[in-house]
Amino acid sequence: MTADSAHLLARVRDICLSFPGAQEKTSHGSPVFYTTKTFGWWAGHVHRDDRARGVPDDALAQAITFLPSPDERDALLADGRFLVPAYLGTRGWLAYDLSGRLGGPGDWSEVHELIDSSYRATAGKRLIAQLDAR
Repeated sequence: MTADSAHLLARVRDICLSFPGAQEKTSHGSPVFYTTKTFGWWAGHVHRDDRARGVPDDALAQAITFLPSPDERDALLADGRFLVPAYLGTRGWLAYDLSGRLGGPGDWSEVHELIDSSYRATAGKRLIAQLDAR
C-alpha cells in the first residue's frame, strides 16, 4: 500500500469507526466496516462494463464502497467519481474514488455523508438511535 493509500484509508477508517458499534475486519484482503452488517468497504473492483469503457483496473484502489439510498443512486452515478463496483454493484452498492483519478479529489464532507447514509441503511434501530442522540 502506498503512503497516499494509507493516508486515505486512515481518514476513511476514522470516519467509519466514529459510528456507534462500528468495527473493522478484513474480508477478501480489504478492510471492511460493519456493525451486524457491512456498511463500507475500502477499495473496490472495477466492473467489466467500466473496463470496456476504458476505466483502468485499479481505478477503485483508493475508494470507499458504500450502500447509497436508492433515491440518490442515479444522481451519484451521473458524477464521474462514482462507479458501480463489480460483485457488490448488483446489490445497489457504489464506489466513490478518493484518489482524484476519476474526476477530482474526494470531498471529505461528502464521504462522511455517504458513509452515514450507508450506515443508516444497514445498522439496527438501536445503533441509529444512538447516532441520532449525539
